[in-house]
Parts: sequence; C-alpha cells; structure tokens
Amino acid sequence: MTEEKAALLIVDVQKDFCPGGALPAPGGDRIVPALNRHLAEARDREMLVYASRDWHPPVTSHFTQYGGEWPPHCVQGTGGAQFHPDLKLPADAIIVSKGDDPAKPGYSAFDGHTASGKTLLRDLRERNVTRLYVAGIATDYCVKATALDAVQAGLDVRVLADAITGIDVHPGDAARAVEEMSKVGTEIVDGIVA
Repeated sequence: MTEEKAALLIVDVQKDFCPGGALPAPGGDRIVPALNRHLAEARDREMLVYASRDWHPPVTSHFTQYGGEWPPHCVQGTGGAQFHPDLKLPADAIIVSKGDDPAKPGYSAFDGHTASGKTLLRDLRERNVTRLYVAGIATDYCVKATALDAVQAGLDVRVLADAITGIDVHPGDAARAVEEMSKVGTEIVDGIVA
C-alpha cells in the first residue's frame, strides 16, 4: 500500500496582496511570521510545500478596465507578482501559477498548474497527498476557493487559522469565508499535526 502524505499549500502571498501593493489584504505582512513557522514545521516533517501565485496577463477579464472586479494586480513578471520578500519558501517548493487564462479569474489554486503543466490536483494525486494544509491570502477569495475545491476533490483539508488574512471588501467577508469552509468539512487548525 502506498503511503499517504500531507502537504502545505501557501496561497498567493505576493507583494500586490500585501500593504503597499495594488490589492492589499490589511494583514498581508502580519501573517508572514506565522507562515514561516508553518513552513519550517513542514520542512522538519519532510512535507511537500506548494506555493500558488496569481500570474495574470496584462489584459484579462479579471481586471476592472476589461469588465472585471479588481484593479490590475500580480501581472506576470512584475514586482507585484513576486512572493513577499520575507516569505521563506524552500528552494524545492512547487510553484502553482493561476489566473493566467485571460478569460478566467483563477481564484482557486486548483485552477492553476505547475511549471511542468500539471494541474495541482494531478500533482497532489501523483505524489499520494491526501491531507492539505492551506494558508495565505485572501481568506475570502483564493484561500476559500482553494479549500472548497480541495474538499470537493476528496482531500482532508486543514486551514491554518493564524496564517490567513482577508480583504474584507464587505466587512465580515473573511469570517463568513471561514464559516463556509468549516461547513463543508474543512478543519480550521492552529498548526500542522502529522
């Protein structure tokens, strides 16, 4: 029997989603120390680490000037699309790019692909990952969409409570997102448990 594994997925901890960026989540800088603690724990446990990133083309229906909901952010190759400079991703982290289809927003990391072109779900399945710890930005959009898709795919999903932050376009959006994730079976946890 193949050994089942856990992995840590860091969602969209990019400069444009942090204070000073094009679409900042107020707590974007605040969660970086917690993220780094969880990353260190994952490495100590020899867990796989994934990091998703918004990777939008300059022209996309996701942006307001082309009919979308958001100002331009995380445009491919720009400084704003880079990971937060204090985020300590391991060199072997598997990068998942999403939002690069100009016709789709790409909120969920499961909409993305690895550098080799595999979907996140295919990569997880090929590596026998059954438990996914999720953290990052924004609780009310990409974290929520990723967690919901992971549950739908049959994964054991755990969101790290101290390592998420929302945009809260409408006050309470992040809290409602946590409730929605919990209702479908996502566990909201304080840390990584083997």
